[in-house]
Amino acid sequence: MRIAVGSDHAGYPLKAALTGWLKELGHEVLDLGAHSTDSVDYPLIGFEVASRVAQGEASRGVLICGSGIGVSIAANRVEGARAALVN
Repeated sequence: MRIAVGSDHAGYPLKAALTGWLKELGHEVLDLGAHSTDSVDYPLIGFEVASRVAQGEASRGVLICGSGIGVSIAANRVEGARAALVN
């Protein structure tokens, strides 16, 4: 399965671990950022992950951020995508 993954800078450490685990399970991972703990424009990343899923380029998307709500709001702006905050 192809999975699009993205995070803000606060979620980067968890995203890095998650992408490694998904690859070990045999999934193809599209890592769309952040690529460090440096501050990033997280709405762009949330929008990109959701766009890839809505366009069929990825089967699923996972977004990670400090609060979870920011990337969810950004992802929900993509027509055909639905995001929810889960813990």
